[in-house]
Amino acid sequence: MKRFGLIGFPISHSLSPAMFRAGYGEKWGRDYYYDLISGDDFGTSYRKFTECYDGINVTAPFKEKAFCHADAAEPGCAGIGAANLLLKAGNEVYAYNTDYYGVRMCIEKAMRANGKTGKESSVLVVGCGGAGKAAAAAASGLCRKTIIVNRSREKAEDFAQRLTDKNITILGTEDFRDCFREADIVIHTLPAVPGILDCLAAEDFAAGKDRPYGKIILEANYRNPQFPGLLKRIAQEENGLTCLSGYIPGTEWLLQQAIAGFEIFTGEHPDEDRMAEVAQQAQVLPV
Repeated sequence: MKRFGLIGFPISHSLSPAMFRAGYGEKWGRDYYYDLISGDDFGTSYRKFTECYDGINVTAPFKEKAFCHADAAEPGCAGIGAANLLLKAGNEVYAYNTDYYGVRMCIEKAMRANGKTGKESSVLVVGCGGAGKAAAAAASGLCRKTIIVNRSREKAEDFAQRLTDKNITILGTEDFRDCFREADIVIHTLPAVPGILDCLAAEDFAAGKDRPYGKIILEANYRNPQFPGLLKRIAQEENGLTCLSGYIPGTEWLLQQAIAGFEIFTGEHPDEDRMAEVAQQAQVLPV
């Protein structure tokens, strides 16, 4: 039996064990096992991994430390500088970032649904924390133009310099509304911070000559999402909102990154439908 788990703190609320168990199906407890490796000390958790597990997922606040402890990293993870999955391969530990793959899958699915390709699309990434870095790294390899809007421009610029794809523009939050209006795809990675979305109105979502299909929104926050309420307000004020092509909730990102992690761990494709059922539970969990 191969053993996998999750390190980070706190993690008692994590859906990862339930999602992976759903994906394993009848192989759970026979071929594969997944549990939580609880603890607030990275060194202790990492030692448990090396002694008892074949691979682990990594969540806050251990992602940077996990990346630094790996012997090698796949390219997307190296550009981000943080890992959320470690896998043993012989005597070495390899680092991955499945948020990177989750964003790629979300963008590609949205583009196919609208008959477009990423190379025809511009992306705005709001925020440059862990999720924002993964989103920008994924988008910069898929789309013709990527803009990061972040409160600290210096932090975002330092990150952009590490990427091999330099097709990234860094702007401050004062440019948020103009960038939002022009972007084909918006990836919002900030927590529920009051005020930043208050400036948006219906015309900021409008389709145009080069974007007849409207705008696509991908929101990372699945515990306390901001866009559903905003879109409802605008629709009421403007008597209907018809120019939004699609809203992708954070639960879809959660699902796609988990599927990528499952495949890296096992080399197999999971039962997506059963994993999706578990992911949807994240929307009703208390914050």
